[in-house]
Amino acid sequence: MSKERAKRRAERLAVLEREKAVRARRVARRQRRRELIQRVKPRVRVGRTGRLYKRNRRQRVGIVVVPLLAIAAVWLWIPEPGLRIVLTVVIGLALPALVVLVLGRKD
Repeated sequence: MSKERAKRRAERLAVLEREKAVRARRVARRQRRRELIQRVKPRVRVGRTGRLYKRNRRQRVGIVVVPLLAIAAVWLWIPEPGLRIVLTVVIGLALPALVVLVLGRKD
């Protein structure tokens, strides 16, 4: 009777040891994965939210659509190709300044 209990206890302990080893491997693997992600992930500086662009969706759509409409109007209604190109470049270069003037800096 005592030998059977000892044998069952040894089997239980062996199973528990195997489960503990499996759990330890999982925890170690998870920890290694977290460390790898931490090394790869860029760090956000203190005081910053990590958000680069602080405009809402409607403003961003306007920033894209209005110049495209202006360029389309230039290419539809101006017959000279040289003037078309010059006006397209001017629109592209003036866009950042106009966005800041109209919408503000959004610091």
